[in-house]
Amino acid sequence: MKKQENFSLYKRWKSFGFAINGLRYALSSEHNLWIHLFAALLVVIGAIFFHIANTEALALCLSIGLVWCMELINTAIEKAMDFISTEIHPSIKKIKDIAAAAVLIAAITAISIGCIIFIPKIF
Repeated sequence: MKKQENFSLYKRWKSFGFAINGLRYALSSEHNLWIHLFAALLVVIGAIFFHIANTEALALCLSIGLVWCMELINTAIEKAMDFISTEIHPSIKKIKDIAAAAVLIAAITAISIGCIIFIPKIF
């Protein structure tokens, strides 16, 4: 059994560095993240332009965060599956497709929330 380590501020700080490295890698290798970044910037600009309410801003922030988290998890799953096998395998394809479906559901949810918030302000 592994001995539990004491809390270390330095180790917590290093863990943020690992997370930033992961985000940098994902942004440099995953084109879909750039699409999500562009969409998020448009949403933020729209939110500022339309002076949206705090609750609407909260819904948008959660939506953007959800999509980004799902895209990063999808990327991690894809990389793990590629590490397990570089050959085409039906089970690995299903795993990757399911992870991609999670991103799709998150994106559809975010678009729906954006439409609920912005359409009444536009028309």
